[in-house]
Amino acid sequence: MTNTTPLSEQLTPARFDREEGYRMLDLLQEQATQRAALPGLEQLVPGFADWVVTALFGGTYLRGQLSLRDRQLLNLAALTAFGGVDPQLTGHVKTSLRVGLTREEILEVFAHLAPYIGVPKALAGLRVAAAALAETAEATP
Repeated sequence: MTNTTPLSEQLTPARFDREEGYRMLDLLQEQATQRAALPGLEQLVPGFADWVVTALFGGTYLRGQLSLRDRQLLNLAALTAFGGVDPQLTGHVKTSLRVGLTREEILEVFAHLAPYIGVPKALAGLRVAAAALAETAEATP
């Protein structure tokens, strides 16, 4: 027997909250990081920066099953495994501090990743993290 209910009625609606997305962005990222990324992206592809904020910070980040701390651990791991995304990894190292991860916990992520993603990628991520942590320490009075 075929289900005649429209697919849109069979699926749980996704939550996309633009205003909450910008509040979450402000919580997770410092203004300097936002200013370094979003206006340039807007110039290249108008509307894309707003879509990213709305879908990611006003959607994915608002799902209740993981804490912001857990999400940052996952982000560090995924970006390091992917490689070649140093600006994003730098931003997420800084965000990790903002959500309560310690410097030691952040550095341990890379040691833990080495047997899973390979030593070269773990070392590359560690170099990015060390520079981001040093930059953050210099900026903190």
